[in-house]
Amino acid sequence: MQVDLTPLEQLNCQYAFYYHLNGNPPLLRANCERFAAASLIKIPILLAWVTLERQGQVDRCELCDLDQEPEVQGAGFVWQMTSRKLSFQDVLLMMLAVSDNLCANLVMQRIGMERLNHIIRDELDLTGTQVNRKMMDLASRSRGIENWITVQDCVRLFDLVHGLSPAEKAWVEPALLACQDSLLLARNIPVDSLEFYHKTGSISGVLHDWGYTPACDIFLLTQQVDQELPVFKVFGQMGLWMVER
Repeated sequence: MQVDLTPLEQLNCQYAFYYHLNGNPPLLRANCERFAAASLIKIPILLAWVTLERQGQVDRCELCDLDQEPEVQGAGFVWQMTSRKLSFQDVLLMMLAVSDNLCANLVMQRIGMERLNHIIRDELDLTGTQVNRKMMDLASRSRGIENWITVQDCVRLFDLVHGLSPAEKAWVEPALLACQDSLLLARNIPVDSLEFYHKTGSISGVLHDWGYTPACDIFLLTQQVDQELPVFKVFGQMGLWMVER
């Protein structure tokens, strides 16, 4: 397969691109190691929940009171729902499928910020990932308080997800497959033509997409983006590698 990285290298931003086709050496190109995580932080949060559930400390069948966290908007719509109690499995589903920010905050509250970071760092071995604020905490973000993830941690996320037990995959993978954002790596892929288990993340100046298909692992992280349209185009070009081999 001929690899053309010219569009990637011409980006006027910080980026990291990873592509690993089954049975082939992985390809990594990056001009930065640490990135503002945006909603990509929800994957480590998910895996922290899975870890705690293995230990019997949480149960996704437990009911979650949606009013236990202040209303936040942005991505997702749970803040608008008239039903105010859902199982944590449904909350986790919303956190992934529509990147619901209130749901993410409810999961973080249930776990606890200190315990969450301990699990991410010491049990998942995601040593460069830090959760420093809840979703849509714009006041903290304006003071430079950010959630962070690294390129090497994004690579490790594949090992962690692929290493889930069959029972864990049975509820985690459908949630990843249900991700509603097709504007990045999947933008040039015909609808319903590919199983792409993924999670995107975006805030001002930041666009990420991390995921996998039955044949490959792939992610593209970008930050310090000042023009989104050229970056969207590159996401579409890189995403075609999922089907053109």
